[in-house]
Parts: sequence; C-alpha cells; structure tokens
Amino acid sequence: MFDTVLIANRGEIACRVIRTCQRLGIEAVAVYSSADAKAKHVGMADRAIEIGGAPASQSYLNGESIIKAAKKAKAQAIHPGYGFLSENPSFVEAVEKEGLTFIGPSSKVIAQMGDKIMARRLAREAGVPISPGAEGEIDDAQAVAIARGIGFPLMIKAADGGGGMGIRVVNSIEEVPEAVTRARSQALNAFGSSRVYMERRIQNASHVEVQVIADHHGKALHLFERDCSVQRRNQKVVEETPCAKLTPEIRSALLESAVRLVKSIGYTNAGTIEYLYDAREEKFYFLEMNTRLQVEHPVTEMATGLDLVELQLRVAAGERLPLSQSDVHQHGAAIEARIYPEDPVMLLPTAGTVSVLVEPEGPNVRVDSALYQGYEVSPHYESMMAKLIVHGETREEAIAHMLAALDQYVIEGPVVNIPLVRRVMEHKDFRNGAFDNAFLERMLNEPARNSALAAAIAVAMALEQESPQEIQFSRWRMHGRRMAMANRLSSGVLQ
Repeated sequence: MFDTVLIANRGEIACRVIRTCQRLGIEAVAVYSSADAKAKHVGMADRAIEIGGAPASQSYLNGESIIKAAKKAKAQAIHPGYGFLSENPSFVEAVEKEGLTFIGPSSKVIAQMGDKIMARRLAREAGVPISPGAEGEIDDAQAVAIARGIGFPLMIKAADGGGGMGIRVVNSIEEVPEAVTRARSQALNAFGSSRVYMERRIQNASHVEVQVIADHHGKALHLFERDCSVQRRNQKVVEETPCAKLTPEIRSALLESAVRLVKSIGYTNAGTIEYLYDAREEKFYFLEMNTRLQVEHPVTEMATGLDLVELQLRVAAGERLPLSQSDVHQHGAAIEARIYPEDPVMLLPTAGTVSVLVEPEGPNVRVDSALYQGYEVSPHYESMMAKLIVHGETREEAIAHMLAALDQYVIEGPVVNIPLVRRVMEHKDFRNGAFDNAFLERMLNEPARNSALAAAIAVAMALEQESPQEIQFSRWRMHGRRMAMANRLSSGVLQ
C-alpha cells in the first residue's frame, strides 16, 4: 500500500478521499488554489500544497503543477477524484511517465472510452447493445443522409465530450444542418474538439448505470446498478440503488454485460458503465463509460457496505480484489440528493456566503460536504455544494429518511435546491417508480405547483431580509416556518 497519496481535487470529493486515506494510515496530501486556502479539504489533509490561481486552468486543471506538487510531497500516487483531470489521458500519461501511480485506469483505456465513437464500437464488439446510430464521426456533407437513415428523433453528440454537454436533440430533417453546426460549436468550446456523431434518441428512457471494479489480475466485479434519471439539463440531481424499474432478468443481463465490457477492454480500477433503459420495451442500450469514481458512488457504498475509495487504492497498489462476485451483496435501498446553490424553480445558479449550516445526522444518514459557516460559493468551480445520502430497508423507508433529513438541513446564505429535492421525493411518479429522464422537466412544468413553489421561496427570502429586531423568533423557528411552507406545498395546500 502507498505511504503518501496526493488528492488532485477539491471540495467534498477531496474530503471524502482524505477520510479513507487517513483511515488506512496513508498520508493524504491536498492541493489547493489561491481561492481555496481556507477550504475544508485543506484543513483536513495531513499536508497541503498551493498549486496556482483561482481559475481552474491555473490550478486544478494544471497537470504540470499537480505532478510537481506530488513529487514535492514524495507521494507515490495521485487520486484524481472526479471532474477536472480525472479523465484526461494526456495528464494520466504524464503521471505514468513520472513513475507515479494514477489511481484509475491506464491512459490508453481512458482515451479509448473517452472517444464516444470508439466506445460504441468496443461495446458492440463485446456484445453490449448499442442504440441505432452512425458508425463514425459526422461529415457536414453527409449529415442529412445519415440522419434520414437513423430516423427521428435523434441526438447529435460530442465525440470527445461528456457530462451532458454538447448534445442537440433533432426532431426533423430540416433541423439537422443547424443542429450539427451548433453541436460542433458547443463541443469545440467545451472539449476543444468539434467531432460529433449521431444516435437515435430513445424516448422515455431512464438513465441506469452499473458500478464496476477490476484489478490487475484479471478479476472484474459489478457492484450493482444505480438509477440516475432525475436530471436537469442532462445533469443528475437524485440517484438511487437499486433501480426499481428492472425485472430480475433485465438486471442480471445488464450487470453481466457491464462486466463483459470491462473484461473485453482490459479495464482496471473503478468505473461506471452507463445505459439508457427503455422500460416499455424492456431493453437497455450502452450510453458511455465513465473511467473514474462517480459523484453518486456513496449510494453503492451505503447499500453494499463497501468503501470504493479503499478498493481503488488497493487495486492501484497492485493488490488483488479482496472479494469475489458472490461476496457482493446489496442490502436495502439508498438514495442520494445533490445539493446545489440553485433557485429551485428556474434552476438558475445563485451565489452567497453560508451564514448558518446545520447538517442532518442519524444512523441512516450520510452527508458528503465541504461546507462550513463562512463558505463562499465560488464562480470558478462546479456548483454542487454537498451530497445527502440516506439508506432504508426498503425504498419507501429510504424516501422517508430523505424527507426527514431534508427537514433537518439548514443552509442559510445562498438559495439552495432543497425544496426541489423534497418535491421529487413526494411526487407520485417518483414514489411509484414511474419516472424517466424527462421527469424533472415535466414536474417543473406543473403550473399550480410551480406557482406555489415560487410563492414559498419568495416568502422565505423575504423573511431572511428582515432585521433581527423585526423577527420575533429564532433562526431555528425561521427554518421551521420555511419547512412548514414546503410541507404545505408538497401536500397541495398551496395552489
């Protein structure tokens, strides 16, 4: 096992990796930008090294500076977390050339699966179902003919991208030329590559993914699936395991296909195979592979009792996976909600400094967070503030624990999306498992509820503008008043 690991990230994921390193007796070295000098992960780490200015390009995306920090700390390995350089094959190759261990797959595999066109081909060769689509990147002159052959609706997607960016939905042949142009522009701005491809859009699909882990000795395991269909702008908001929509037969086929793909491409360490699932047809299609730890990995940990970061560290150190597939069991249900500094109606980002913070606690509750009183929402980085994860013996019990935990959660300063998460938890379609990737958009377009939520938020924000002398109750009672309004909203009293 490593003596020293450098964590090339920030925020809640840096804090989360630090905890496992310290539990295993590994020295955890943090890196930070000039804007993060007082960040929580900096204080938690055994050591911390500044790597550059506030913009990510000068710090967390500066591979040369990160490698220099790792060598200065005499670290043997670098854990990338997620985002930033975690799926950048050039950075991983540079780490490998310096004789350091990258805690993840090889640069070659990351490059293969980061190319969405190649990933589709590799999935097909491994016998994993893929949606109908183009066999390669799209040439402008052939775009209309290719689109006609695929059929509508379809999606034009960035070949070298991810994270839901660079996607254009096309419903008719007339839309194709402009959609291709816009997709290329978005892809170039986001990923530095204008390559795009087309695939059929699976209507009313759910986003279901399989957590995998593989060592360097030929063993590959699945750690069951997650349903990540509650999304806005192709970005996840709520994730859960198990997926309530799958039959035992479909679940078995899904999990087996993920392991087959992992073995086929020689993958090592933790990763996630993402699928689109058509519940009406009971068919699933390969979407992409994330060659890193996922934001939503805690729901898998809550349901299996495994520490995915520990498994990552052990695999990267050359150890054999300490368990077989028959040793991996799923207990009950787990749900994660991402806490964003966002207006819960318009889903627009907000800013501010956290003036009051009370995080939920309990035996069935976990909060992964880098928040503290005085934390300032930064314009430089990913806006997610924290993750609230709960576990229950049943899905219904997990939902109840989530609602109770949301009642306890107090974040004052920036406006956050906690009322939105509550609406999701109490919505009949979510409770019945009758939701897909478009569920959140449909929910937000329910006019009466939408107006009521806007009114509730307006009242809550107005309360916070009053001076202490004008408020005849404590902050706790103010929070209780907001929660009571949210409860009235959820039950349909506010119309």
